[in-house]
Amino acid sequence: MVLNGNVIFDIISIMKFSRRNVLKITGFGLMGLFVLPRMAFAARNTLRSMRTGVQPGDKTRLVIETANRPSYSLSYPTGQLVVNLSNTSANTGVTASLASGGLVKSVTQVQNGDALQIIATLKKPISQIPKSGIMVLSPNGDNDYRLVLDFKAGAPAAANESYTTSSATATTAITASRKYIIVIDAGHGGKDPGCIGKGGTREKDIVLSVAKKLKNKLDSNGFKTYLTRSDDRYLKLGQRAEIAESRHADLFISLHANANPSRKMKGFSIYTLSEKASDEEAKKLAEAENAADKIGVEGFTEFEENIRIALSSLQQHAVAEMSEEYANGCAKSFKRASIEQQPGPDVRHAPFAVLRSTVPGALLELGHLSNPGEEKLLKSGAHQDKLVNAIVKSIKNYNFEV
Repeated sequence: MVLNGNVIFDIISIMKFSRRNVLKITGFGLMGLFVLPRMAFAARNTLRSMRTGVQPGDKTRLVIETANRPSYSLSYPTGQLVVNLSNTSANTGVTASLASGGLVKSVTQVQNGDALQIIATLKKPISQIPKSGIMVLSPNGDNDYRLVLDFKAGAPAAANESYTTSSATATTAITASRKYIIVIDAGHGGKDPGCIGKGGTREKDIVLSVAKKLKNKLDSNGFKTYLTRSDDRYLKLGQRAEIAESRHADLFISLHANANPSRKMKGFSIYTLSEKASDEEAKKLAEAENAADKIGVEGFTEFEENIRIALSSLQQHAVAEMSEEYANGCAKSFKRASIEQQPGPDVRHAPFAVLRSTVPGALLELGHLSNPGEEKLLKSGAHQDKLVNAIVKSIKNYNFEV
């Protein structure tokens, strides 16, 4: 940008605040600090298209396409689903394309000041759409941004119940009307002890102890929590993932303790699912944790194989994004609690079979039993409480509704 024909300015950063944006601009020996209203930088969004479809599991899909990334909120008046798009203009030339067999009878637009309301009139009541049923897809080919909502008939949401999401990070508020469901997986168990420390400490015992404490703490904080195992039993990886699916979990956390050929190695590490490991160590860890059985995404069997692959890929992309968001927040929570981190990136990725599901999740290696000092720490009730408190904070700060 050339100002007065002489000075070239470079935009260094844009920092978002609740009411204002601060734009810092530097030039040749000149610095200006301009504080302008947020809307000065927010381009007006425009509705592009609307359509519905039918998904596996008796789900209806509503797709709302916009020119820019949408900032939205959802509400559930009786017999309706209302999508409120902030800073968005109506487009009278757009008529929703409705698929037969879905729950949507009609879709209308209502301009309400700067916001556009998309009102879907329903054939049957629905419950609040979980985070796993919401995706915001980036432009691809002929498509612009798409807000994708998957829902099915069920108990109606509480009157006027709503929640808001945007690109800004939000702290989740837990209310009686919507308890988020967390499934905690204590790794190994039964005939599978996991790794064993020099002092004889077994991984399966440590993670079960932490899992039980974590469940109690989460329950007392307003979450609905389930354990994949509450005693010393063996479960296949597929069974663990299926428990998260059957409980309709909003988040899945698999707890483990690590081992390393070097007894000096110590610290926590956090992993999310990826078909390609982020590094050799992550690859080896996944291979060690995985069983022979493979877990596929269920619910797509009535479609041809190429369609199943596409649907699975779309769903897994959304799950991967949500898992990554939680994992990064969890790493920050651990570090803020002064829990030592294993050298390397905050979050690593590998093809862990236990994470193969439609539920966002992460695998937490709480420390190294192969390190004598950390083995003693992991056995300590005080340190286990410290780990639990950090995990609880990470879950409370996780934005379930993006």
